Amino acid sequence: MSNFIYVSASGDDRIIVFQQDPETGALDRLDEVEAPGRPAPMATDPERRFLYVARRDANELSSYRIDAETGGLSLIGVAALESDPNFLSTDRTGRWLLSAYYIAGRCAVHPIDEGGAVHAPPVEWRATARGAHCMQTDRSNRFAFVPHISGGNGPNTIYQLLFDEGTGRLTPNDPPTVPQDGELGPRHFCFHPTLDVLYFSNEQGCSVTAYRLDSESGTLSAFQEISTLPPFWSGRNSCAQIQINPKGSMLFAPNRGHDSIACFSIDADTGRMERTAIVPSESVPRALSLDQAGEFMYAAGLDSGRLAAYKVNEAWGGLDRIATYEVGREPMWVLPTAV
Repeated sequence: MSNFIYVSASGDDRIIVFQQDPETGALDRLDEVEAPGRPAPMATDPERRFLYVARRDANELSSYRIDAETGGLSLIGVAALESDPNFLSTDRTGRWLLSAYYIAGRCAVHPIDEGGAVHAPPVEWRATARGAHCMQTDRSNRFAFVPHISGGNGPNTIYQLLFDEGTGRLTPNDPPTVPQDGELGPRHFCFHPTLDVLYFSNEQGCSVTAYRLDSESGTLSAFQEISTLPPFWSGRNSCAQIQINPKGSMLFAPNRGHDSIACFSIDADTGRMERTAIVPSESVPRALSLDQAGEFMYAAGLDSGRLAAYKVNEAWGGLDRIATYEVGREPMWVLPTAV
């Protein structure tokens, strides 16, 4: 098995391909793939055979086949989009591409053919509200969630939807939304690997909220919130992506403004969090991701154009920086995969 890291250098209209040494976390730059139109969010299918990237200025989505030996990308399809998505994921079967649209205030479901290519039009183009920022299905593949930020750019809520994996259609759950306790602005989320718990990064609240998932009804209930910032910090800041390791023992969320990554330990029985460290990052760490094993973190600085590599250190609950790599202008997404 080979490990690769893909970075969308939005300002350079390129996808950068790195190979990872799984023992040391070091990266070797292998290739650059032209992707005109500001490539940004990326996703792979569950079997990691295909890569999908939205080109936001072009309102198009490119489908690529991943070469398991070299990590190279071969274009297999281009689909026109109704607007510019800021998040992509596939459902648990890999038959559907899910996407969220900040400006359009919608979420969509596109079909994926047997050859791995995404097709238009979408089978679902559902209005939610401005500020939609993420969309994923749970482990059962029956429920989908779409968080929306606040701060005047969104309704400050999480939409709860029922997902039909046979048709790709969405219907509102009951209740259809999850109110927030304050102007938190839920942005991205991740699932605990074994517990019925989700963790949301709050863009405006600069915090992480943990939610219980009712596995029968598909509804969420908050049970804990912790700040991503140190005490007495008063500068401007916002949160972006969020990552959990495969063991479910550590969680990470970046601070854009404080320019750091907040690290949390997770109780194996309850899913409750404890903040253990706040680690310096590159400037404006919008995009970050753990490798497939959860041993290394890669975080890109939107302003610096550099990718910082860290070793996950559970002994002290933080991240040890091991290297820094130039990736180009405005890196918008970091996507590790193992094929």
